Amino acid sequence: MTTAIRPQLATGHIGLNVSDLDRSVDFYQRALGFEQLAASTDDNRRWAFLGADGKLMVTLWEQSDGAFSTETPGLHHLSFQVDTIEQVRSVEAVLRELAVNFAHEGVVAHGEGVASGGIFFADPDGIRLEVYAPTGAESAPAPTGAAPTCGFF
Repeated sequence: MTTAIRPQLATGHIGLNVSDLDRSVDFYQRALGFEQLAASTDDNRRWAFLGADGKLMVTLWEQSDGAFSTETPGLHHLSFQVDTIEQVRSVEAVLRELAVNFAHEGVVAHGEGVASGGIFFADPDGIRLEVYAPTGAESAPAPTGAAPTCGFF
């Protein structure tokens, strides 16, 4: 029996179904600072590639109606990592200007006594999002106690 060599895997880009491509592109650009790398020109097949520094991170596909469902199997939330809690707070400030609703008030820890933490919110289609830093949230509240905060919003 031959044993396959398992490659080192990393997440590439994330593809999200959205109901209004223009609205979603605007949100992800303004809220998270993404640049549009490419977009469709066909009105029947609308999509956009978003990223940072030329690297593709999120693809948006206009092929859905309604809102994101937390009641069916599939994506739970999409998380973006930044280097510092100050960067999390910077994103939070922009989101507040955009009147985005947060799942918790301000930065929260990922669990009791955990250094990582961030902010939890939703995009215009209700897709749950997180921006977090690996350290700096030691003194922030942990809304779900020892359970992972990111799993219960």
